[in-house]
Amino acid sequence: MELHLQIKMNPALYVRDPDSSELGRNILKHGITLIDSIGFEEFTFKKLAADIGTTEASIYRYFENKHRLLTYLTTWFWTWMEYQVMFHTNNLANVSLKIETIISMLTHEAKDQFILEHVDKNVLNKIVIAEGNKAYLTKHVHEDNKAMIFKPYKDLCHRIAEIFLEYNPAYPYPHSLASTLIETAHHQLYFSKNLPRLTDFGTENQCDRLSGFLSQLIFNSLNSNQPH
Repeated sequence: MELHLQIKMNPALYVRDPDSSELGRNILKHGITLIDSIGFEEFTFKKLAADIGTTEASIYRYFENKHRLLTYLTTWFWTWMEYQVMFHTNNLANVSLKIETIISMLTHEAKDQFILEHVDKNVLNKIVIAEGNKAYLTKHVHEDNKAMIFKPYKDLCHRIAEIFLEYNPAYPYPHSLASTLIETAHHQLYFSKNLPRLTDFGTENQCDRLSGFLSQLIFNSLNSNQPH
């Protein structure tokens, strides 16, 4: 079954809601493609405008700068990921299987039932892996945090942490382990493609091998604090 997904975004992320118009949706669609193609450092609104066939001024009516656009895209991704976690784990009785399912979602290409024509989720996933940390590694992180811009990422980590506590209620570091799982998955995927001497995962079957590594990491941690 395929479902249409409407994600409500924090208004602090945009000047005008890009989901409210065809131009706004094109900014998201072509922004994802262009950032993935040339990287965030080389990405500009001037290049995006040329790609879409509009003006820079039109794009600034939606986003105050390119960093806000990147933050919007990464935040959208984390919101969608939480939907995925809920959808794929809610009906699983086996908690270990829930954790394995989350690990698989973090290491393999997205295959989900939600339709969204202007967001290529697999390309967006590549951007989050390569560029996602830039959304919060800034001098204005505290102001953005007060505006609750990072709430979707926190919500995802909290949901994963709750599953860890379901597995072992005595585990003392569930949120730290949840954020470590996400960041480690993304760092290892990035290293395997760009800095291979920092990882043990080559290009062949890297996702399956990485899933095995993360499973070992997570379950060893959770089992080391089993209640007596």
